[in-house]
Amino acid sequence: MLNVPTQSFPASGSQQRVSRSEPSGSGRNKVVLKPGHSLMDWIRFAKSGTDLTGLRGRLIEVSPEELKKHNRREDCWTCIRGMVYNVTPYMDYHPGGEDELMKAAGLDGTDLFDQVHRWVNYESMLKECLVGRMALKTTATVKGIPPPLMGSAPPPPGAPPPIKDSRPRYDWFQTDAAVHLVIYTRRKIPSSGCMTADLTADLLRVEILLGKMSYMLNLSLAHEVDANISVHTAFSVGKIQLSMRKLTKGKWGTLGQPLEQHNTFLCKKDRAVFYRDCVLVSKTEVNYNTQVFRLQFPQGTVMHVPVGKHIYLKACIKDSEVVRPYTPVDQRLASGPHSPSQEADLHLMIKVYPEGLFTQHLNSLQTGDRVSVSGPEGSFSVRLLRDVTHLFLLAAGTGFTPMARLIRFSLQEMDTVRNTKLLFFNRHEEDILWHNELEELAADDERFQVEYVLSEPRGLCSNGRQGGMDEDVLKEFLVRPQGSRCLVCVCGPTAFTELTVRLLKQLGFSEEELHAFQG
Repeated sequence: MLNVPTQSFPASGSQQRVSRSEPSGSGRNKVVLKPGHSLMDWIRFAKSGTDLTGLRGRLIEVSPEELKKHNRREDCWTCIRGMVYNVTPYMDYHPGGEDELMKAAGLDGTDLFDQVHRWVNYESMLKECLVGRMALKTTATVKGIPPPLMGSAPPPPGAPPPIKDSRPRYDWFQTDAAVHLVIYTRRKIPSSGCMTADLTADLLRVEILLGKMSYMLNLSLAHEVDANISVHTAFSVGKIQLSMRKLTKGKWGTLGQPLEQHNTFLCKKDRAVFYRDCVLVSKTEVNYNTQVFRLQFPQGTVMHVPVGKHIYLKACIKDSEVVRPYTPVDQRLASGPHSPSQEADLHLMIKVYPEGLFTQHLNSLQTGDRVSVSGPEGSFSVRLLRDVTHLFLLAAGTGFTPMARLIRFSLQEMDTVRNTKLLFFNRHEEDILWHNELEELAADDERFQVEYVLSEPRGLCSNGRQGGMDEDVLKEFLVRPQGSRCLVCVCGPTAFTELTVRLLKQLGFSEEELHAFQG
């Protein structure tokens, strides 16, 4: 009998994403679905008891050869993280259209899925479409001789010296009253931080984001400690120290028992998304349809979200888990009494759509209600700003949110950035997020400029123009002084982002000079 693990949602390896149901301005390409084919219609259909696999409830092992046979519109299987799904019934319900699903027809679609849909909670969406597990591949042998164990033979004479180990490492020390965990990342840490620590009872999980890599410590501590963690970071040398107060004084013989994936250094995309429940502290109006939601982490959690990264919010809505990505903003645009890494709470600037399944749910929450929050995600790294002299930010609508922290970071932390310019696209004047704050910052700091482009202006907007994204706008905005090093960041609806990137390449900007925020 095939041993398929019990499906709990999210599953342990889940990437925790669900297709958007927000309007097209939210940033995801969509097709017009037939009436009766919305997200909630699919949920109802999946729960109707209809056989969606064609196997009458059986789970099978699927060989690569068998998977390849199911590559047609009317018979479409795909594999995601070792599990095979019959996505044929889902074709007409998929917001991205059948062409997007057919790209992985009869194939292992894990890499394609991660590139385009990393935030989709596919296990929950497709659990009734589960065919089974991919058959495990056996390691090939040469002439009947099994492959040697790693490290079982010494290097041959004359081999080059081994590459210096750059993996992070950790150590610990203690006093009678406290225990201290020290992590050496062996590289500089951005001032916005890169660490998430979760302490629940005696279980400690620590994750450090280092570029595309993730370093994790996962321990069952030897004894109980106070729930509050004190964190001290030496950013320039890459040292992070976590201090925890012992509930019972005395010496520990060991720090604790290692758990799954303890002391591992992996690509971030290979980590399962981890959630903790946060409390809604307040909602602050930004404009007529946008609010800043302030979320408080549970006691025992410390999270530093690096500049340019986003998080996922997860909630159970009408008996289905729904997940959305959002980019945190700082409490204020200009500098304040606290640096971003010292702000204990999470601030999310979110537009509430009239027909938005998730945003309407968020807007209905009351102070004290809970919502699940993931750790930081995303491909942006502040290393992209190294040696940059001119930073250009092109944002449409809520695509402004990753730009907000980038603006603050470039002005406060990057001495090499001589000029930061924001070109902000919106429909009406009242849609401009943090309008007053942007104007005040431009007046106070000569290194920052902002211009607005309105597609449907209703009145006079200072420093604004009418229209949309086109080559003429970019030519006028993107002035590249002789000898400058430029970086252009783009964020907005998918159509806006794709058009902008295409125009930038036509204007001669290289891949290294561009970063498009996705999601």
